[in-house]
Amino acid sequence: MPTRRQALATLAAPAFLAAQPPSDQVRAAIVGVGGRGSADLKSIVGAPNVKLVAVCDIDPAARDRGATIGKDHKPELLEDWRKLVERKDLDAVIIATPVDLHAEMASAALDAGTDVYLEKPMGVDEQDVKTVMDAAGRARDAASRLSAPLRPGAPRRHRPHPPRRHRRDRLHAGDRHGGDLPRDKDWIFDASRSGNIIVEQAVHILDLMNWATKTHPLRAMGSGGINVYKNVPPGRTIYDNYAVIYEYPNDVRLTFTHIYIDPPGFTGIQERIWGSEGAVDLPSGTFYELTERGEERVPPRKLFEGDRGNMNQLAMNAFFEHVRARTEPLNNALYGKYATLAAIMGRKAIDEKRFVTWEEVDL
Repeated sequence: MPTRRQALATLAAPAFLAAQPPSDQVRAAIVGVGGRGSADLKSIVGAPNVKLVAVCDIDPAARDRGATIGKDHKPELLEDWRKLVERKDLDAVIIATPVDLHAEMASAALDAGTDVYLEKPMGVDEQDVKTVMDAAGRARDAASRLSAPLRPGAPRRHRPHPPRRHRRDRLHAGDRHGGDLPRDKDWIFDASRSGNIIVEQAVHILDLMNWATKTHPLRAMGSGGINVYKNVPPGRTIYDNYAVIYEYPNDVRLTFTHIYIDPPGFTGIQERIWGSEGAVDLPSGTFYELTERGEERVPPRKLFEGDRGNMNQLAMNAFFEHVRARTEPLNNALYGKYATLAAIMGRKAIDEKRFVTWEEVDL
């Protein structure tokens, strides 16, 4: 496995190659061991032939949690993420920190020659997205390689959850309803740090819909605000509800609602596609045929049968496979950009109460 770091070292210091690991082992590290990061860390240690060499978090309790999850690997525990990206023994770094830190960390790791699995979104605004994309471009050019060294974290897209692979070229709709976010995560409720919930949370569903249409939306309109959880928790600046309509090429529309005042068991998360032949529930992979009024109802049909798998583990395994093979992932840097900018476009439409076009956010 000629890694990007090896390719660069060949030009500058061939003796460095002797210190490289066996060709099939990936040496990985993680920054951020909160809720999302802990799940990622379990997938890292669950991936075949991967060595966890370091765990980084500013919170001592999080570092301890990382040490426990990765105990069989005996990773070094770090407080400063800069010390992590300075290491010379890394093939890949997973970044699962608050959103406002994503762009700086990802660009630094890419510039250091490390492959990056970056949890979505790329950042809180358009400039953050540009920063990460520029770094990914520099890394690609430096290694003279075809594949980008950045993989946005998206379990539904790396090696898509099997039921979601079918029937994806029609009209779409989705919702992400549920109870409010964990009140102990202060940064999530600060829109300047999280990008608001449409960027921090909805980006994953928007990415799935971009994947289904094979492109990005052209424009968006929306409305939302804080109607119930006013100043809950204190200082809250993120919405507790919103709705956005995205218009895609070929007269395709996505209607998306996101409500955090949804009673348990009332709605939940839905990913659905409506089209000329019928409708599909993506998570279950079930097709419902469209019939004329008065015609006999056709029973729903399962489009997927078999092991549904673990989305997070499938995504992490696929990431490491791409690191080994230097291949282009299904969800590459460009699609990470599309998803993040789509979320930012929706936020802008809500905040400014107007149609917002793709050209306004694509720097």
